Amino acid sequence: TLDPEEAAAYAKEHGLEPDMAALAASADVKAVIMAHVDQINEKFARVEQVKKISILPADLSQENGELTPTMKVKRNVVAEKYAGEVEELYDK
Repeated sequence: TLDPEEAAAYAKEHGLEPDMAALAASADVKAVIMAHVDQINEKFARVEQVKKISILPADLSQENGELTPTMKVKRNVVAEKYAGEVEELYDK
């Protein structure tokens, strides 16, 4: 997910609406983040590098049933809810 403060600053700087879901879906925002990831990847061997990313529209939360009361991820719930995003990461 996007950091709310950084996303709001980016939106203001680029004349965009500070809507987190819209920013998360933005190809421009994803390109900026992927460029940073590519820069970090230079420090790692090819097999250790992040190849693709997906930006979720909102943080995982207890209210949405994605986290337990002890803040552990309910992997089956998240995998089901974001199956499309996960599938895109593995498409070639």
